[in-house]
Amino acid sequence: MVAILGLLYSYLHQTPLKVRAARVERGPIRSLVSTNGKIEPIQPFEAHAPISTTVKRLSVKEGDHVHKGQLLLELDDADIRTQAARAQAQVKRAQADQSALTTGGTQEEVLTLNSQLVKARNARDAAQRNLDALRRLRQESAASPGEVRQAEDTLQRAQADVTLLEEKQKERYSKPETARFEAQSAEAQAAYEAAEDALLKSSVRAPFDGVVYSVPVKQGAFVQAGELLLQEADLSRVLVRAFVDEPDVGRLLPGQRVEIIWDALPGRTWTGTINTVPSTVKLRGSRNVGETTAVVDNHDLRLLPNVNVGVTIVVAEHNNVITLQRDALRIDESKPYVFKIVDHHVKHQTVEFSLQNLTRVEITSGLSEGDTVALPAEESKPLSDGVAIKVVP
Repeated sequence: MVAILGLLYSYLHQTPLKVRAARVERGPIRSLVSTNGKIEPIQPFEAHAPISTTVKRLSVKEGDHVHKGQLLLELDDADIRTQAARAQAQVKRAQADQSALTTGGTQEEVLTLNSQLVKARNARDAAQRNLDALRRLRQESAASPGEVRQAEDTLQRAQADVTLLEEKQKERYSKPETARFEAQSAEAQAAYEAAEDALLKSSVRAPFDGVVYSVPVKQGAFVQAGELLLQEADLSRVLVRAFVDEPDVGRLLPGQRVEIIWDALPGRTWTGTINTVPSTVKLRGSRNVGETTAVVDNHDLRLLPNVNVGVTIVVAEHNNVITLQRDALRIDESKPYVFKIVDHHVKHQTVEFSLQNLTRVEITSGLSEGDTVALPAEESKPLSDGVAIKVVP
């Protein structure tokens, strides 16, 4: 009896633990992935110098709005025109060679060969007639065997001349010569097309309506072949490339909502949706990240190419659900639980949860709206089922 009375006295007079409390509320909850990203044009146009030359005329500056077909920049094209003329002459020579290859030579060579072939055939026919006549005379003993053999030799030589000229007419050039002519023709055509392309690119015109957002050259400056001249894009819609840490890559799906902020314009948020998810993870600085992209409306053109932005990806979102401050949720080896406050005491309450973020968690069973739950005690003594508590601010 004394022991029971002692325990009862100790229970009734124990010092309550000081705890802070969190109220179970109904409302929205979002699961988020927060990271950084970079703004890029969706389909940028870049003009590069086709050859080494000087900038003859620069008609725009960074930030200018331009229309399709508008002249943006001109290069000194004197050298390009010279190259084009030289290449055109090479093409004409190659065409002449190709024509000669097809017809068996130049017009003079063809006429000469035809004339020689006519003479050779006439000589062969005459030798044939002479041989036939001598053979008849030999039958009549009016011609000697030596005269017949001599006529036969003459006919053979005449036929050989005809055969040689006919072969020349059919195959004027050997296969190596033919291959050389064809290679020269292809090379000349390629040089001409390259010169024409360079000449065309010496005057840079806007391929579409947009904004010139980069002009790294100045009028009169010398530029090397391949050097960037300017960049233009339609910036009414831009691409944000977000760098998501490896543990969060698996949570990304196309169509998820993306919110963009830029420190240069505090209080402003741009929205879009994911259109590509990472296909690989790569090292970026000290982080392993996957790159995901989203298209963002930028109708007022405030987001600029190449700026660094903050990116929040809404992985999941539930509305009108029971939520609780996240640090009130406890998890041991069995199930998640909380300490529900009932009559100034705490009660061990098993719960189930769904979405969670850095601050709140969605409770799917075990608690009701308006319940009060103890947060971790400020004192060193841990909470346990039935312990008396005192709620402090």
